[in-house]
Amino acid sequence: MKILKIVILLIFVISAFWAGFHIREKKAILETFSLKNSGEEQAKVWTCSMHPQIKQPKPGKCPICGMDLIPLKSDTASSDNKKPVITLSPYAEKLAEVNTTPVVRKFVSAEIRMPGKIGFNEYTMSYITARMPGRIDKLYVNYTGIAVKKGEHIAEVYSPELLLAQQELLQSLKFAKTAKSDDEFAVRILNSVKEKYRLWGFSEEQIQEIIQRGKVSDHLTITAPISGIVIEKAVREGQYFEKGEKLFTIADLNELWVNLEAYETDIPWIKYGQDVEFTTDASPGKTFKGKIAFIQPVLDEMTRTVKLRLNVDNRDGILKPGMFVRAVLRAEIADNGKILNDNLAGKWISPMHPEIIKDHPGNCDICGMPLVSAESLGFADRKDRSLRPPLVIPVSAPLLTGKRAVVYLAVPGKNRTYEGREILLGAKAGDFYIVDAGLKEGENVVVSGNFKIDSSVQIHGKPSMMNPYPRDEKIKEKTPEKKHEHVAAIPLSDELAEAYFSVQQALFHDNLEEAVRHAAKLDERYSTKLAEAKDLKSARESFAVISSYLYNDLKAGHGKLKKPVYKFLCPMAFDGKGAFWLQDNDKIQNPYFGKIMPECGELQEKISARK
Repeated sequence: MKILKIVILLIFVISAFWAGFHIREKKAILETFSLKNSGEEQAKVWTCSMHPQIKQPKPGKCPICGMDLIPLKSDTASSDNKKPVITLSPYAEKLAEVNTTPVVRKFVSAEIRMPGKIGFNEYTMSYITARMPGRIDKLYVNYTGIAVKKGEHIAEVYSPELLLAQQELLQSLKFAKTAKSDDEFAVRILNSVKEKYRLWGFSEEQIQEIIQRGKVSDHLTITAPISGIVIEKAVREGQYFEKGEKLFTIADLNELWVNLEAYETDIPWIKYGQDVEFTTDASPGKTFKGKIAFIQPVLDEMTRTVKLRLNVDNRDGILKPGMFVRAVLRAEIADNGKILNDNLAGKWISPMHPEIIKDHPGNCDICGMPLVSAESLGFADRKDRSLRPPLVIPVSAPLLTGKRAVVYLAVPGKNRTYEGREILLGAKAGDFYIVDAGLKEGENVVVSGNFKIDSSVQIHGKPSMMNPYPRDEKIKEKTPEKKHEHVAAIPLSDELAEAYFSVQQALFHDNLEEAVRHAAKLDERYSTKLAEAKDLKSARESFAVISSYLYNDLKAGHGKLKKPVYKFLCPMAFDGKGAFWLQDNDKIQNPYFGKIMPECGELQEKISARK
């Protein structure tokens, strides 16, 4: 009985203790709930922790993911909170794995990989066509792929017209022999007949053979005009042909073309005359080299690539047309998009044959065209003291959202504090981006953990990569859309238009001095610096800006037009970014490439004359 009383007493004590604990817990929950409600009532804006762009005036569910909305802190309305600055706790910084690196100036290298295919060199191909109608009586070359040497027999043809031609030759020869020694008329007749034979494809040896034989023959032996491979045979034995028909095609394989494709983003680092290395599956471990001889001025809209061509020496015969290749172009980049190339610095290059390189101006030994300077093609010398390395950041630093680029910087003197900033990026070069505006050398930019920092910034409702930043003044300077509003209503003068067209013609002829001479009125109206240009590249950059301003003025009706004005677009200008210009005639005269590609461009618009 005593034991039963003790057990009942223990049960009573435990029940009382549990009831008290439950009451305290319930009280704590109620207090917490009360505090939560108090905070919720104070909150004016509710957001989603997963989608911070969602902002509602009252609690509820996120319309995207369905999660409960949470109140934004009361300080979201303060002016400080609108600044893209955030301070992380030591634990949050460690969890975000934040790392920074300084913004530096240095020469960076880009490695561009391109697929391609080997093809015939069209310059060295020879086509044998019929100069007169006839019939193939015998084929010495009876299949494609056979190698022939210059002067070797290819076919024997019968032609009735050949009889008349030989009679004419023998008669003129007889007349020259019977004439007086000083009879120039007879000599001219004989030479003109011989020249006609040469135009028909007869070699000098064949002409002398007819003369020595002294009698006509109704058969002609066709010989190979060059050494190479017969890649096309369009006739068979016994087949008749007409004048002008193609009979054979011979290709010289000592020099080949390699046709490559480069992506749109790689265009800034591809220059005419650059060396490119490539490999083939047929020769593993062996590297071949070629020079860029052509860059197609039009982008393939389906593949977003630009086609380019290499000239390759193949005198050892290893390369075969049709082989696939894997090419690599390595470019070391300086400021303003220049490509460092010590071998070409100060040199002069043929615009048609990049293998022709000289130390001084002159003409190409192959085509006779004037040589152009390597600097005009975009090359620079490392020894040039005026040359600066570009300002670069690692590719992991910027957060890219369409046309905007956002970086986070460590705030000097404040631990674990980071500031967001919108910057203007240039082209990508290997593992780096070139910075055009928005950063300074020595600033510490976040290279890892930046996305986590941005997520925290978004939750706090501050400017982030999803919400635009106040634009940096230097970036605004790079955006000239509204730069000359103060002159928009001022009518255009005839002298201004004439100055523009004079500059356009001067740049078309690569004449910097003449372009600068006519630039004063243009600079005065549009606040540009064309008259201060030290080279053609900077002059053309200023001219592109002026073209944009002048076009806007003309479209707005601020000027009278005595005659039509034509707008042309060059998609390859400024390393593929493209630019347009205006002309007072409809013949393409490209001011951005001059003599290199004078007809690159397309007519976009005709602005009619108005009084």
